Amino acid sequence: MTEIRHLPQAPTGRRPLARGAGIDAHRHDTHQIVYACRGVVSVTTGAGVWVAPANRAIWIPAGTVHEHRAHGDTDLRLVGLTGNPLGIDRPAVLAVGPLLRELIIAYTDTTTTGDPTGDGARGERRRLLAVLLDQLKRAPEQQLHLPAPEDPRLAAVCAALRRAPADSRTLAQLARQAGTSDRTLARLFRRELGMSFPQWRTQLRLHHALLLLADGESVTAVAHRCGWASASAFIDVFRRAFGYTPGRAFTM
Repeated sequence: MTEIRHLPQAPTGRRPLARGAGIDAHRHDTHQIVYACRGVVSVTTGAGVWVAPANRAIWIPAGTVHEHRAHGDTDLRLVGLTGNPLGIDRPAVLAVGPLLRELIIAYTDTTTTGDPTGDGARGERRRLLAVLLDQLKRAPEQQLHLPAPEDPRLAAVCAALRRAPADSRTLAQLARQAGTSDRTLARLFRRELGMSFPQWRTQLRLHHALLLLADGESVTAVAHRCGWASASAFIDVFRRAFGYTPGRAFTM
């Protein structure tokens, strides 16, 4: 069994990660914001997987066992917080606008390169953090979470689709393979994952698309590999989910 590291304080600073690199499972006694200003970061906990491109950040509450993974060349920024400005006791994905992005970058840069003993540096960091927290409280939560199923029938269906996001089988076809009915499976999606089967499959495909784009796949190839009928259909769904086209995802 892999040992889970315990960190009393969630670290703050910059952590560049190469494609495929990560930070193994750990927990800390304080809260943390995880943000990739370049690349895509995924965070996995026992409750599921959260994925964030450069206009999203991931909130990790104190005590949560989690691991990070980089997709593409990733410039990871970590902000440790002793208080809980969001009042959220579960992981969440938050929208990151231009101002919040620059505040996170500036704050983590001063932590990494500033003189922690100088009054000027400490004052600058306090001012940056105050504005950062103010913006963080205003950041709307985003639905970029793939919850982890518990029922073995639902888990089998989700695992099969994770392996092949382009799988276009209907819920009834998937239910037969899992040894259950489509009505039961639809109820399990709602009860355990909080969304309908079509909503979950779209979330899965968007997650997978982000990872493929971060690895340099073309928009057309990603659309095909993730199960969209055409590149234009993929672009439309991606734009509605993230606010920009997949072609711009890693040129922003």
